[in-house]
Amino acid sequence: MASGPTGRPATIYDVAALAKLSIATVSRVLQGTGPVSAKARARVDQAAQELNYVPLRAARSLAVQRHEAHGLVLPDLAGPFYGDLLMGYERWAGEHGQSVIITVTHGNPDPRRTVMDLAGRVDGIVVHGNALELPAIEGLRKAGVPLVLIAHPPIRGCDSVRTESAASAEQLTTRLLDHGRHNLLFVGDPAGGYDVAERHAGFAKAHALRGLRAPEPVRVPLTEEAGRTVAEQLLRATTRPDGLVCANDELALAALTVFVANGVGVPDDVVVTGWDDVMAARYVSPGLTTVRQPMAELGRVAAQRLHERVTGERSRARNDVLATEVVLRDSCGTDRGMQKELRSNR
Repeated sequence: MASGPTGRPATIYDVAALAKLSIATVSRVLQGTGPVSAKARARVDQAAQELNYVPLRAARSLAVQRHEAHGLVLPDLAGPFYGDLLMGYERWAGEHGQSVIITVTHGNPDPRRTVMDLAGRVDGIVVHGNALELPAIEGLRKAGVPLVLIAHPPIRGCDSVRTESAASAEQLTTRLLDHGRHNLLFVGDPAGGYDVAERHAGFAKAHALRGLRAPEPVRVPLTEEAGRTVAEQLLRATTRPDGLVCANDELALAALTVFVANGVGVPDDVVVTGWDDVMAARYVSPGLTTVRQPMAELGRVAAQRLHERVTGERSRARNDVLATEVVLRDSCGTDRGMQKELRSNR
């Protein structure tokens, strides 16, 4: 739990004392009610952060009773990835009597405060990727909130669940290089998330093992719009790569569609690969080569791990890495109609 001056859980009185403000002012800031000056709000926020303060209702729930609810903190809800993740999570949670409260941090001016408030209404929290910055995650951990991280580097004291990325990306890139594609571009921003960074690391390693230097990645968000923009820019370029290794299927499907619509042969002129294996990847023409990650299973395992921590079934942190599969389809030159699946190394 959050720590007050005597080692006990921090209270609103400790926050008020550290901020040198009245209880009433602190309460208005924390509850978001009534007029408060920006200076006072900043002092309360700073004090609450230093004390890792969690509202008292959370302290009671963690120590005495349970809300039978999980908090799920996501950076966004756009795109097919989150739908499958949520399906897996909510299915397991529902079967075990747990409700799920979802918070999206994209566009939130103060996600730390939102999530600290969420901690008062749930038994534990699952955080996906870069939905929260590290100091906010550490604040929750120090406050004693059970935490599970998805697609995030392991943090001491927290469970983590992620899919294997680096080996699969290396395997896919190796296949392209072995089939004569030596001018590949990685599309996606490695700084945008741990899983994308791992995919780029595998891409770069495949080049390095052949004495090649991987080009700088095309740093764009993982959106359909970004995929279209990248492809349109390449159409106007004087030289064009012979392959795009995209960090997700949204980028890849958008780029593939632009190329085909403008007479660029896929895979003859340029190969295109993605990541996730969303439903559309199977039905687009040509079929999209991609890496299948078990998105629903990712959600299911995260829900199970949080339940184990909340109930006390397990106290030691656990880091799960789920296997992925390279799925070869026509967009990288497989025989038409033939699909091969190569299981990645864990």
